[in-house]
Amino acid sequence: MIYLDNAASTPVRPEALDAMLPHLREGGHGNPSSLHSYGRAAERAVAAARRRVASLVGASSPSEILLTSGGTESNNLAILGAAGAAARRGAPRRIVATAIEHEAVLGPCRRLASSGFAVEYVPPDGAGRVDAGAVADAVSGGGAGACLVSMMLANNEVGAVQPVAEAARMCGGSGAVFHTDAVQAAGKIPVDAAGLGVDLLSVSAHKIGGPKGAGALYVRRGTALDPLVLGGGQEGGKRSGTENVPAIAGFGRACELAGRELAESSARARALRDRLVAGVAASVPHSACNGPEPGPAGPPGDGGPARAPAVLPGTAHFTFLGVSGEDLLLKLDEEGIAASTGSACTVKTQKASHVLEAMGFTHEQVSGSLRLSIGASNTAGEIDRTVSALARIVADLRRVSPHRAKYGA
Repeated sequence: MIYLDNAASTPVRPEALDAMLPHLREGGHGNPSSLHSYGRAAERAVAAARRRVASLVGASSPSEILLTSGGTESNNLAILGAAGAAARRGAPRRIVATAIEHEAVLGPCRRLASSGFAVEYVPPDGAGRVDAGAVADAVSGGGAGACLVSMMLANNEVGAVQPVAEAARMCGGSGAVFHTDAVQAAGKIPVDAAGLGVDLLSVSAHKIGGPKGAGALYVRRGTALDPLVLGGGQEGGKRSGTENVPAIAGFGRACELAGRELAESSARARALRDRLVAGVAASVPHSACNGPEPGPAGPPGDGGPARAPAVLPGTAHFTFLGVSGEDLLLKLDEEGIAASTGSACTVKTQKASHVLEAMGFTHEQVSGSLRLSIGASNTAGEIDRTVSALARIVADLRRVSPHRAKYGA
């Protein structure tokens, strides 16, 4: 099986599993809130993981890392928690978000809109990139301003990296809390929460070789956040509930490895992506790779963080005109190739991609889309086999398509 759906989820790294196992066996079952030796051992494991997460995302202190069940909870806590705290202090009940956010951000925004908040969505350009100035204009253009901005660091469908640092700088002084969803970015490109200038930043374990069911929210010191879950007061009272120690330990180990291997793994993924894109362009007519041109990462400037590349190193999003992306997905699966038409969190709803629609894609372009996302286990041979399979399958599907004359089948 060739697995090219790493943007949806990654295999658990053996090292992360090794970190988890002691906490699943006899003697590793202590509650981190307990004062006896079992509890202290569990608390040490949680503290070590918190330090590793903090290092990966550039937090100033481990105390700024709030552990959650994953990216969805982190995003919900960021949006609903920040909006609730803002409303209590009398801030404007207005939110600015981009139109290409993950549903884990859009869902909370819709809930807030139904309870009296105004939400403005800033559209992207045709490559899936949102202009930082447009975000800042939206914040200042509402008269009373905004209490919250949410701008993802990298899009989960087309891989477009967003100018978050620039937008956060331009929004500075507005009084708005700035959140970024870095679930797709962490472990693939450098993530520096302090350097980005954001107040809240979401990450998830299973995107970087950790287990499902663990994630984190960076909360810059001094940022007000109302809890969504009440109870025992864990995580500084911001997220009650007994910690999932095995998953947290695995998450921490995955973060440690992702940070250590970032330069090498990114370069390798970028090379395989380039090979994939070039192969499809040469082998499949009437196809296109969507999103920004990759371009090199830039050096640091003015003492700030290094400029990120324009697109994630391992994500390639294609349009194959004249075929259905779902048909293509099923045919690839029959040949042992796992891919996706977009976000795994929303594909079962049968809704058209809101990201592609916001980018101005036609119905035909949306329906013929396919996302291939590269991970640590993929090889050049697998990429070549995938390109060969795509060329053959697309040609076969076009022969039975109503558009066969148009696309030369």
